[in-house]
Amino acid sequence: MIFDTHCHLNSEELLPRLEEVLESAKKVGVEKYLVVGWNKESSLKAIELAHQYDFIYAAIGFHPTDIDGVSEEDYLDLMSKANDPKVVAIGEIGLDYHWVKDPVQREKQKEWFIKQIEFANKVKKPISIHNREAFEDCLKILKEHKPQFGGVMHCYSGSVESLKDVLDLGLYISLDGPLTFTNAKTPKEVCEVVPLDCLVVETDSPYLPPHPHRGTINEPKNIALIIDAVSEIKGMSKKHILDVLYKNSCALFNIKL
Repeated sequence: MIFDTHCHLNSEELLPRLEEVLESAKKVGVEKYLVVGWNKESSLKAIELAHQYDFIYAAIGFHPTDIDGVSEEDYLDLMSKANDPKVVAIGEIGLDYHWVKDPVQREKQKEWFIKQIEFANKVKKPISIHNREAFEDCLKILKEHKPQFGGVMHCYSGSVESLKDVLDLGLYISLDGPLTFTNAKTPKEVCEVVPLDCLVVETDSPYLPPHPHRGTINEPKNIALIIDAVSEIKGMSKKHILDVLYKNSCALFNIKL
């Protein structure tokens, strides 16, 4: 069984053909999904999908590039849904310096990141962390405002050397499409050394399609290629990899096997 721990079935690229997407993924063994929000609307859609399908779960939150113009009313309204039993995480939250260069805006991202970590701690949920070109600041915040109920470094892009700091915080490492890229040296090194019991996989669909599907709309079915890569890099049987990754994913989000 496979758990796609981070996907956006609530996106305009996948939602209109959702049944087709789910059926294709089922054929390769995908049994569970975490549908992740990036703003109020997408988070509410994630919750809606989670109630529509028993194998879908939701993460709600405000992505660092989607915090402009968010009112306190909208924030509180969305976060009031956190006690819904199908909401299993707060996310995706974090820092994104790739798209945001202005120092003032970056400080605002930090404030929102901290605010949502503290909220996750309050409601006893793990977090799904977005980090792009902001690793040092992201890690500093996580150390100073430790997620007390765990979480995952979604689409881990840090170095092998940084793994210890992340794992010491009790966080999982998530790998996705870039692991399969022929020139992706660092993700492969990370995969090789990260303890298997600290690893999960995701597609981040419709983004980051794996090789050989780069340039296309990514789908959950492509997670099979990522798992094949993990199995090959770690030199372990695919069955063992599948079993451990599925157990890790359920443990991460406190979902019964």
